[in-house]
Amino acid sequence: GRIGKDGIHGATFSSVELDEKSPTSAVQIGDPITQKKMADCLIEARDAGLYRTLTDNGAGGLSSSVGEMARLSGGAELHLERAPLKYAGLAPWEILVSESQERMSLAVPPDKLDSFLDLCRRREVEATDLGTFTDSGKFVAFQDGAVVCSLDLDFMHDGLPKMELEARWERKVFPEPTLPSPEARLDQPLLGLLASWNVCSKEAIVRQYDHEVQAQTVVKPFAGARAEGPSDACVLKLRPDSLRGVSVGCGILPRYSDLDTYHMVACCVDEALRNVVAVGADPSRVAGLDNFCWPDPVQSAKTPDGRYKMAQLVRACQALYEVCTAFGVPLISGKDSMKNDYGAGRDKISIPPTLLFTALGIVEDVSRAVTLDFKADGDKVYVLGETRDETGASEYYALLGAVGNRVPTVDTALSKRTFAALHRAIGQGLVASCHDLSDGGLGVTLAECAIAGDLGAQVDLSRVPGAESVPRNDSLLFSESQGRFVITVSPEKAARFEAALAGLPCACVGQVTAQPTLKVTGRDGASELISLSVEQMRAAWKKPLDW
Repeated sequence: GRIGKDGIHGATFSSVELDEKSPTSAVQIGDPITQKKMADCLIEARDAGLYRTLTDNGAGGLSSSVGEMARLSGGAELHLERAPLKYAGLAPWEILVSESQERMSLAVPPDKLDSFLDLCRRREVEATDLGTFTDSGKFVAFQDGAVVCSLDLDFMHDGLPKMELEARWERKVFPEPTLPSPEARLDQPLLGLLASWNVCSKEAIVRQYDHEVQAQTVVKPFAGARAEGPSDACVLKLRPDSLRGVSVGCGILPRYSDLDTYHMVACCVDEALRNVVAVGADPSRVAGLDNFCWPDPVQSAKTPDGRYKMAQLVRACQALYEVCTAFGVPLISGKDSMKNDYGAGRDKISIPPTLLFTALGIVEDVSRAVTLDFKADGDKVYVLGETRDETGASEYYALLGAVGNRVPTVDTALSKRTFAALHRAIGQGLVASCHDLSDGGLGVTLAECAIAGDLGAQVDLSRVPGAESVPRNDSLLFSESQGRFVITVSPEKAARFEAALAGLPCACVGQVTAQPTLKVTGRDGASELISLSVEQMRAAWKKPLDW
């Protein structure tokens, strides 16, 4: 990608309080076609051994990417007049710090340069020799032969004194909601959850973006007979001559920050891993990316609760380290944005502490990838994973106008065993469909599996693993306990599936029906809680953003 004024002050923009004077050039202009061509070319160049190392042009553009890589050699020289520009008129400093997208900086050995540039030409990817890595101890930039920047690397990377900030943690306690009668029907609450902003269909937005570049998407954002069910993750077939692919899934749960950012982050990691495992990724071969979006955590007159927000950040980082270490998931990239506040006059708006965790997993055989939609009348419906009375900060409590206090927690040891066993079952061809339980719990998950096609299901809550310890029907149906899946299995494979999951909390809770209706009975095994047609659920789910 070429360099333009878009993205200038992008890093600054994400690190200061927003107001009416905030730079309008900070947002980069994306070009997914250029991105795809570049990524494919880099993979080919990697396999041919044409470069030593590389990094992306993120915050700070060339100053950051080349400046970071220069530490490996001990210095660098750049010639900015060689840089490819979107248009004339950029000052040298703008070329150096612009964060325009679709750009990577590479270290290419001199004897490989011609081969690398030739490959890029053949793949229609613009590549430019901008300079040389040195051992001078300096980062130097020239413009038409004149030095426009010369910095000692030690000063560039370590010259700014580290901040010393105070963190003060306190556990928040919120009122519990006023709950309906324990015997109340739950048709309307389920429809309300399907129509909530965090759960409803995002198809109107997703369809605006190209997710079919070179037609290598095996599992798409929406799956099922109608291509309307929300996939847990995408699966991409990277090479036309191989069935090996990758899966990409995300976890994001800012609501949980109200209660504890430690558990918010732990649940984000668990959710992202569940998403890629649900479609067929190997849980032992998953990498992660952590993207922090945080309100200002520095104590000041404008941020009187800065010490608490800093403590939230500390707890989030503790969870990220501990949970990823327990799962064996390396963090290969990420970013942080620490000043997500807007000040207008006397008012101040701050985002909730948020982590977006992205999981990237290997799918050895994309032809065995699994989608969420119910497949056949008579298939058995299983719930894998234990349901606990964990409705604090849930979508259900939000529907009731409350936060509550029992936030979901992650049992990494149990989740790890669960993910591994499920992956083996998928590899043996025992799983017809799979969908993770997340926002809205079991109720929303069952609805989404049905919405994806034209089949229904009959489910008995009394059979759900953990039902005996959850005192209410609504808690059992809408709890957002982690590490759980809804799985369907054909009757002839049920015995082998149950054997594959032996020793884990897993139970058959019902079956798929040809009648397009979701019917759910309560903890007593008899009283009907839900009877909704697939069309009723689909209409509620699609209405909010059906443009």
